[in-house]
Amino acid sequence: MDAITQRDIRASFVNCSKGEAKRLPAPRDLADRPWEDLDFLGWTDPAYPGRGYIVVPRETGLVGIAMRFEPNGSGKSQMCTVCLTTHTRGGIALMSAGKVGDAGRAGNTLGTYMCIDLACSLYARGKKKPALGSRYREDLGPEEKIARVRENLHAFVDGLFH
Repeated sequence: MDAITQRDIRASFVNCSKGEAKRLPAPRDLADRPWEDLDFLGWTDPAYPGRGYIVVPRETGLVGIAMRFEPNGSGKSQMCTVCLTTHTRGGIALMSAGKVGDAGRAGNTLGTYMCIDLACSLYARGKKKPALGSRYREDLGPEEKIARVRENLHAFVDGLFH
């Protein structure tokens, strides 16, 4: 992923109003992010536990998604559906996002189980290890794991538009 600015981030959101996008807490550490290892930018809101955000580069441009989740996650071990990393208690949450357009205004949402720290790109590359969980044992190489993260993430984003 190429480095992006706060302006890029705020302009990318598709499932919230422009006013909400302007008020959301964009990350302040953009210069320190490992952009070459990211398939998407993800962060949570330190002031409001249970709110998370992702910005995904697409062929048509950046797509920003506002999500909500239970901040403590589940008490059980679970697997992220994006990177297939297993986390123990509280490391995975059902991230729900309002759909785009009329469906979203009607209250329709879509959810997927994701790592609460939104570091799926780093787990897939082996740059970050879950505290007590593990990576799913498989014979895929790093490039195939990265491709799967992108495919799973794009499927989630695509679902928000349908």
